[in-house]
Formats: sequence, C-alpha cells, structure tokens
Amino acid sequence: MQVLVINSGSSSLKYQVRDTEAGAVLLEGLIERIGQAETALPDSGQRGAGVPDHAAALELVSAALGEIRIEAVGHRVVHGGERFSEPVLIDNEITRAIERLNPLAPLHNPANVLGIRAIAAKWPELPQVVVFDTAFHRSLPEYAWRYAIPEELYQRHGIRRYGFHGTSHEFVSRQAAEFLGIPSGDFDGVIAHLGNGASITAIKAGRSLDTSMGFTPLEGLVMGTRSGDLDPSILVFLGREGYSPEQIDTLLNRESGLLALAGNNDMRSVVEAAGRGERAAELALAVTSYRLAKYIGAYHVAVEGMKALVFTAGIGENSAEFRALVVDRLTALGIELDQAANVIRAKTARLISTEHSAIPVLVVPTDEERAIAEATASLVAAGA
Repeated sequence: MQVLVINSGSSSLKYQVRDTEAGAVLLEGLIERIGQAETALPDSGQRGAGVPDHAAALELVSAALGEIRIEAVGHRVVHGGERFSEPVLIDNEITRAIERLNPLAPLHNPANVLGIRAIAAKWPELPQVVVFDTAFHRSLPEYAWRYAIPEELYQRHGIRRYGFHGTSHEFVSRQAAEFLGIPSGDFDGVIAHLGNGASITAIKAGRSLDTSMGFTPLEGLVMGTRSGDLDPSILVFLGREGYSPEQIDTLLNRESGLLALAGNNDMRSVVEAAGRGERAAELALAVTSYRLAKYIGAYHVAVEGMKALVFTAGIGENSAEFRALVVDRLTALGIELDQAANVIRAKTARLISTEHSAIPVLVVPTDEERAIAEATASLVAAGA
C-alpha cells in the first residue's frame, strides 16, 4: 500500500510517501513557514511566497506527488490522552475527540487537526489513520503513571503521566527484539530515545512499563532546550519572584537543557567544545550523561533485569562520544562497551558492547514514518 505520512505542525508540514509492501520511500519533503511570508519550495533550494494555510501546503504536496497514487494517509498526533491506546481510523467523531485533547497539547494537537481536516477537504475519499505518540504508554501501570497529588487534579484536569515518543519506543523495541532473536513479547529492555527532545522507556514483556516524560514532554532527561526533572518548588519560587507562567514555560522549555549549560543545544557542538576543554561543555555532558545513567539504573530494576540497553534517535544513533559517557557510568551493571564497534556508523541495528558485557548494548535506528505507514496500511486493510 502507498501511504502518505503527515506530520503537521503549526507552521510546517513534513511528509513522506511509503510503499509498505516494498518497504521503500517514494517521496519526502518539508514545507515550512506556513502562514508566513516566505517558504522553501519543495525539492528546491529557492525561496518563495509563503502558503497561507495547511490546505495550500497540501497543494504543494499534491504537485510533488506527480504520478504517485496515494491509497491512505497516516498522521502523527502527539497526544491521545487516556482514550486512545492504538491507531484508529479517522471520522468526524475521532477528529473532534482529538480536538478535545487540545488543552493537554496546545502546541501540537491543534496543528495535527489542521492537517487532518486539510486532507479530508482535499481527498475526502482517502482513508486516514492517526497514530498517537502517547498510545504505547497506555500500558503503564497506575503506580507508574500516578502523581502523588490530590485526586481532583487527575479527575478534573487529567494530570498524570502520559509519556511521549511512544511510536519510536514501540518500533525500536520490536527491532531490538528481532535483532536479539526473541519474540517482541519477550523483550525486557531499556530504550533511550535521544534527540533534541529525549526520553527513556522501560519495556517489560514488549510493553511500556515506565517512561521519563510525564504530563508534558518537559519531565525526565536533560534535553536540547528543556530542563527535564527539577524541584517543583522552583516554579513556585520563580512565580513569587515575579515570573509569569508564560515566562516560566519559555525558560524551562526553550532556554534550559544543553542550551543553558553549554550555550548550545546541538550535541555535536557541545562534544566538540568539551574536546577543546571548555568547562561549560564538559559540565553539560556530565550532567546530561549522569541523569540518563540514573534512569537506566532505575529502569533496569523496574523491568527486573534488562535484556538490552538500546540507543536510538539523532544523538543516540550518531554520538559515539555521548554513548561512551553514559555507558562508562554503568560499570556496576557489568556493562562493557566495545570502543571500536561504538564508533562505527551504520544505518542498521548493531551491537556496540563486548562479548563479555553482562548486558548487550545496541544502537537501533528509529523510523517513526515507517511505523506510522505500516500501522496505517494494516488498519486500512483490516477495515476494507
């Protein structure tokens, strides 16, 4: 099946066409600055007039498709709340249900819905499927997703751990199980999805048991511009010092993390600066690797002994230096990195620990677009 995968943002639309039977990418592109004055033209280095809305952006996608015939559309939707635990076929009721979740993801879900409605208007006959970032984490036991706060806050406002990056964590856990030669349902492991946004998930019997991101993607690891875990009283203190909620949100989501510690949110630049002996960069790497190692140790306990530690996403797949910093903190678990294997670059799953390592360490490339396309094709075929 030829599936158009859409990742719709408030001012951008990323797309990819996948042939799920051939396992091939037929087309991909990014339309930016939607609703703004200027945009990048698809498949061109030129700049052009901005498109006014997502419907107009789809006209550019349609033009780029040429003779490619689309049979279904798969959407990445960030927040599925407590209702959605798996991909679903879109109808008007599902679209309205996603809109009702807007307060939980005000920067993402409204934009996702814009993409859904634009597709429905342009190609009303095409089946559409939504794949939720939160869905894989619906298997969390209550003791993992509950916060120790009054029940009313959960009942009235839905305040609980939801977790994100679920599509990636699920895909990578299955790929890791295949690499190890075991059924995905037998996989107990820890997946570290490390990019500008970063999360770590404990997988027990192929299901999400715990994950570092919480009510929002801010909780957990140190990220590119996000603080990750911190004392909640800091927010109270800042409020008393005159910071507005908007200022606190900007501070913690856009001005913290690697950017705050090292002055740069690009891991490659931070690693290079640390190599030159720059103290701020060295500290940033120490803080970030220490936080991740703490989570790995905790999740090793949570899954009652991980069968593999898996690195994925931009930093996880490409930064040998950061992987080494993290694994060096895990000697108490008997983990031993193969330094030569660690620096090899490849686009396939690979082992980077030694044969003597008590726990295998893997690098497994993620492919969220593939996961969305395959889920879309499966669901559409089942409903045919």
